[in-house]
Amino acid sequence: MTVDASVRQLRVAIIGGGPGGLATAIALSKIPNVSATIYEQAKVLREVGAGISIGSNTWNVLQLLGVADTLTSGHPTWTIVNMNGRSGEELSRREKPELPVGRGPIRAQRTKLQSALLSHVNPDTIQLSRKLHRMVDKGSEGVELQFKDGTVVEADLVVGADGIRSVVRDTAWPDYEIKFTGTTIWRALLPWNDVKDLDPRFGITGWWHTPTTHVYFSHVGEGLWEIASRAWQDPAIHSANKKSWGVPVENAHVEAHFTEYLPEIREALARVPPGGWREFAAFAGPELSQLTAWNNKVVLVGDSSHALSGAFGSGAGFAMEDGWILAQALAYWKNDTSKALPLFDAIRLPYYSRMYAHLASEADKRTAKLKTLGNPSFDEQVKNKIITDGGKDMSWIYQNNIELVWKEWAEQLGRTS
Repeated sequence: MTVDASVRQLRVAIIGGGPGGLATAIALSKIPNVSATIYEQAKVLREVGAGISIGSNTWNVLQLLGVADTLTSGHPTWTIVNMNGRSGEELSRREKPELPVGRGPIRAQRTKLQSALLSHVNPDTIQLSRKLHRMVDKGSEGVELQFKDGTVVEADLVVGADGIRSVVRDTAWPDYEIKFTGTTIWRALLPWNDVKDLDPRFGITGWWHTPTTHVYFSHVGEGLWEIASRAWQDPAIHSANKKSWGVPVENAHVEAHFTEYLPEIREALARVPPGGWREFAAFAGPELSQLTAWNNKVVLVGDSSHALSGAFGSGAGFAMEDGWILAQALAYWKNDTSKALPLFDAIRLPYYSRMYAHLASEADKRTAKLKTLGNPSFDEQVKNKIITDGGKDMSWIYQNNIELVWKEWAEQLGRTS
């Protein structure tokens, strides 16, 4: 890239090599005079988990990053169902309108998304086995990053793309605390051929519920089928290890949480091969009043900035939107972080604030409805937990066009400058 003398030279350290970190690196690679390096704690860069949903909002940002055409694997999810896991009653069905243009919603393997992003990142910009230990604010000299292996580097800007258990956030926001939500998730992938004889409805993407658990089934492409099962226990009584993220777990342990389900569902869980389950403890934290810190030398993207525990099922999309907007803000202000980071805050902070408000409102409505039911039956409790569109427009998330959002801000800035 040509050096532009009018644009400030900027050293960027991206902590974390997930979708948010990779997307940020791709977006920054298109900005003059930016030198970005990804520091990832893992020895091998790989995704932990099973499937991931790619909807309109995520396709939009992948297109802007130049990655959309690289992601070619996945399974269409035009139909989504919610079922009673004990009786098999269908509680809701959502048929997404098939649009004549554009890419449709899919469920894909997380590894496929990561591979697509990686193919657009210069391998020389990624450093593995770099676990962040400490950050030091060096004032006008930037930020010093100290890694567990003894490596020390300096950066003008640190991007915390290190997830809900973010070391960057915990350092720059020392009073912030995430807590166990009570929910534990177990994920597995297995061949569709191993389970397709059980129930034809298992071929439809959807959730099967009891009052405190659910089992999610979906194709993810290439003949693979995903199970994502969740169980909730009162966090005041039960605890979880903050590091319980993608750890192997015994089949019997998982199956013990879903004994109330239909025999076909229990059999599907039983067909996961030994060693196939991974356990994830769900943590969440309060809304942040800023996504930037240390006099505009630190910024958070993705789950580190909004610890919502995957509440909207579009976290990778949000993280990639963050990275793209950060790059546009830096480009607009010629890498002046004192102007670019407040602009990033102004665009993304209200978006996440709206998510927190929406979740609080939904929780209040469900609590109020349970009170009116008095002593609700099993089936009434299941129906009450189902989140459907209910006439509420959620296009601000799932059809979000981040390019249009940026253009509107750029026009507004042009009018006021």
